[in-house]
Amino acid sequence: MLYMAMQNSFYFALCMCLWYYIFRNIKGAYAMQKFRWAYIGNGSIANSTAREIVKGNHIITSVYGRNSEKANAFAEKYGAQVYNDLDSAVNRDDVDAVYIATPHTAHVNYAVRAMERGKPVLCEKPVGVSVKDVDTLIHTAEKTNTYFCEAMWTWFSGVALTVKKWVKNNEIGKIKSVVINYAFPGILMPKNSRVLMPETAGGALLDIGIYPITYCYNLFGYPKNIKCKGKLKDGIDISEKVILEYDDFYCTLNMSLCRVKENCIIKGDRGTISLPVFFHMASKAILKNEKGKQVFNGKTDYLTEFNLVSEEIREGRKESAYIPFSATRDCMKIMDECRTQMGLVYPFEK
Repeated sequence: MLYMAMQNSFYFALCMCLWYYIFRNIKGAYAMQKFRWAYIGNGSIANSTAREIVKGNHIITSVYGRNSEKANAFAEKYGAQVYNDLDSAVNRDDVDAVYIATPHTAHVNYAVRAMERGKPVLCEKPVGVSVKDVDTLIHTAEKTNTYFCEAMWTWFSGVALTVKKWVKNNEIGKIKSVVINYAFPGILMPKNSRVLMPETAGGALLDIGIYPITYCYNLFGYPKNIKCKGKLKDGIDISEKVILEYDDFYCTLNMSLCRVKENCIIKGDRGTISLPVFFHMASKAILKNEKGKQVFNGKTDYLTEFNLVSEEIREGRKESAYIPFSATRDCMKIMDECRTQMGLVYPFEK
C-alpha cells in the first residue's frame, strides 16, 4: 500500500515536471518568435512606431497605403511586402495583428474589416470621431471575438501608471485642482495636413485634446459635468478650454494649435504631482508631499506599447487591460459633448 502510494506520488511529480518543462519552452518560444504586424498607413506616426518596434521583438510583414510611392518606400525600409488593397495585406497567415495609422476618419472602416477577418487590431487614437464610431468598433470586436485596442501610448507607460498609483494611494490627500496644458503650433503646418483639414476631422480636440481628457478620466473617472468653450476657424477647432467637474474639484484643460505649452499639475491638500513637460509622453513625474520629494523616472515609448499589446494578444485577451473599451467610449463621449457645445460639425456629418 505504501509502495503504491510512493509510486503514484513519483509519477505525479514526474508529470508535473514534464508539464512545467513543456509550458516553459512554449512560453520561451513565444518570447523568441517575433510578433508580426500588418501596417495600414505609412505616414509620420507609422514611421515613428516602426522605427522603434523593429528594434524589439517585432517585424512588419505587410503594409497597405493609398499613396503607392510612400507605401513602397515604407515597405522597402522595413522589409515588408507592399499591397495595393487592405484585404491582401491583412489576409496573411504570417500576420499576428494589424496596426492602423491612417487619418482617424478612416479608422472604423479599416478596423472593422480587419476584425471581420479575425485579425487583432491596435488602432491609433482617436479610434473614430464619435461615440457611434466607438460603438461600431466595440460591437465588431465582441461579435467577432477579436482583440481591439486604442493606441494611447501614454497609458502603457510606467510614468502615467505611477501617477495613477500616487493618486489612488492618497499621496497628496484630497484633490483640490488639476490643470493640464497641451498646445503646439499646428496652425503653421501645411494647409493640406490632416490636422488642419475638416474633411479628416482635424483640429485640436481630437488630435491633442484626447490626451488631457483621457488623463483626467483614467485618474478620476467620468466627470459629473462638462464645460467647453473653443475657437473655430476654417471648419476646425484651433483651441478650447475644457472644464471637467468632479465632486470636490475641477480639471481645467487648455488645448491649442496656436502656441507652445505642455504640462500637468495635480494639487491636493497635502501635496502636488507634476509632469513639468510633455505630460503625454513623459519621462518624469514629481511627487511632493509632507514626506518630501519623490521623482519617478521612466519613459513613454512605442516599443513598450507594442510589447504589452502583443503580450495581451498572445495571452488570448480580447480587450486590453490598459485601455478597456469603457475608457475609449467614455472619453469619446466627453469629446462629443465638447463638440456639441462648440458647434463643431465636420463636413461628412452634415
